[in-house]
Amino acid sequence: MKLTREIKTAVLVICSILLFYWGYNFLKGKNLFDTSKKIYVVYDSVEGLEPSSSVKLKGVTVGRVNSYDFLENKKVLVEISITSNYPISKSSIAELSGSSPLGGKEIIIIPNDSDAQLLQSGDYLKSSTKLGLTDALAEQIVPLKDKIEKLLDNANTLFAGVNDVLDEKAKLNLKNSISELNKTITEFSGASKSLNELLSKNKSKLDGTFTNLDKTVANFAKISDSLSSANFGQTVRNLEKTLANVDKLLADMEKGNGTMGKLMKDEAMYTNFTKASSELELLLQDLRLNPTRYINVSVFGKKNKPYVEPKEKAKN
Repeated sequence: MKLTREIKTAVLVICSILLFYWGYNFLKGKNLFDTSKKIYVVYDSVEGLEPSSSVKLKGVTVGRVNSYDFLENKKVLVEISITSNYPISKSSIAELSGSSPLGGKEIIIIPNDSDAQLLQSGDYLKSSTKLGLTDALAEQIVPLKDKIEKLLDNANTLFAGVNDVLDEKAKLNLKNSISELNKTITEFSGASKSLNELLSKNKSKLDGTFTNLDKTVANFAKISDSLSSANFGQTVRNLEKTLANVDKLLADMEKGNGTMGKLMKDEAMYTNFTKASSELELLLQDLRLNPTRYINVSVFGKKNKPYVEPKEKAKN
């Protein structure tokens, strides 16, 4: 049986259409001759996830995302093709995670190897979402942005208050203060220059002063060495012994022992001493008033007068 040109052309056109359809679906991540498992996962949001995004398990790509669609509860249903023969349990988790800092997403399957029930085509996996680097930064930046806005508002309020305080008079006073400060700095600069000139002129005197100071310090060091070598311990011990003897002497005097103690404590001795002092005073007074009673010089042998006790007493 001969094939006519029309039949060959029709077969070629049909093959071209089929090849185009297969290539188009292949570019979209679909394979018409695919025998992989079709798994479904429901997410609240799949922002950044695209058809043909990779599905990984333990770091190895085991499938790709076929498509996703909205459900009646406004969640997103994602269809996954699993091409690997790895035994995935039904209790495994499909985690939506960021694949790059630019915001791309991928699905990471976290297997539960302890579960013996394996996943079949058409089953659903549990879903979870892990924030990517961009999402985490955005989540951290949002409260920081609010704080910065609040800080800027406070700064605006502060500057507004400063502007209210700094009226024309206050601004003029501030300018005058700055001008006076400049004058003070200028005067201080002149004083420092004068001080430098004075130091330069008296440098030799200062050097001599410091030299003498060094000598004085050296002499003081020698004196301190002499003091340190002196036997202060023995001197202190002798002083303590002397003080102990003085304390003992004072204690004996306080008790009435010894001559000084008896003189201080014996009232009879004090009375006798007072009486003797009074009689000695009367004797000296009588000697002054009547010296002839005690010293008698007689040329012609005149008799001595008898002694008469004076009636007049000395006045204190």
